[in-house]
Amino acid sequence: INSHKVDFNQQKAIITFAIGKEDVKGVVASIKSIGYGVHTIKKSFPILNMTCASCAASAQSILEQLPGVLSVSVNFATASAMIEYIPTINSVAQFKEALQSIGYDLLIEKEGDVKDELEELQLENHKLLKRKAFAAVILSLPVMIIGMFFMDMPYANYIMWAFSTPVVLVIGNQFFVNAWKQAKHGSANMDTLVALSTGVAYLFSVFNTLFPEYWHEKGLHAHVYFEAAAVVIAFILIGKLLEEGQKEYVNSNKKINRIATEYSYYSKNDDWTIEDDSAATSGTHVVMAISKTAAQRLEDIFPASPVVT
Repeated sequence: INSHKVDFNQQKAIITFAIGKEDVKGVVASIKSIGYGVHTIKKSFPILNMTCASCAASAQSILEQLPGVLSVSVNFATASAMIEYIPTINSVAQFKEALQSIGYDLLIEKEGDVKDELEELQLENHKLLKRKAFAAVILSLPVMIIGMFFMDMPYANYIMWAFSTPVVLVIGNQFFVNAWKQAKHGSANMDTLVALSTGVAYLFSVFNTLFPEYWHEKGLHAHVYFEAAAVVIAFILIGKLLEEGQKEYVNSNKKINRIATEYSYYSKNDDWTIEDDSAATSGTHVVMAISKTAAQRLEDIFPASPVVT
């Protein structure tokens, strides 16, 4: 610490650190050890685009490096981060910027329900994944068939190259973008593994397609692995699609549980009533826009309710 000043009127301490020697946690611990306190905020934030436990570790690591952050706990299962920080030193916008630099994102609470916004983003991501997975499977099938059964057909390598290129470079571009962001910070995750494996297989196959004589001069055959690169990306996207579908199902259940706690349904001589905190209205029909999964879940919770049709 180069200098420090305590302002009693404003109830704040101004501390100057040497460059590269910032130890906010140590200062906070010292202040608390003599019986005083430091104003901090401890809050949970949803994190987007995490795909594995390594992603959670990377997100936690970069958040812990930010000045003013006292503690961070990132949970991959719930896709959220519990952050304790000093608001006069750091802000939520800085957390978001730091996570975006390595390929993730932070959902900042604004006016309205952040849970609804998160569910909407997850639904959009599920739709995008469905389109990508479908396209990857359609384009990978001919590559796999040619690679397994028709390798000797004319221009086989060029045909597989044409079909696998959009799968690897367009549909699967997210893996390479995220892997590059991780590499810039000296970390790696599942995207790194996918990018390396499919990228090497694709580039090696392109080289062997354009310059097969390099191997022929050595008495070897110029093998190509376009089908491996395309099929790997297709299968991973299918896995992500199934995972997002499960998340959507869980979110539907949570939303219905919230509805169940907010309203009380009961039947009296076939005259249905809805009660909430504000008023009770008899004979009211409630129309809700819900998914088929949510509708089925409502039927399980309220088997006699006429609101689900």
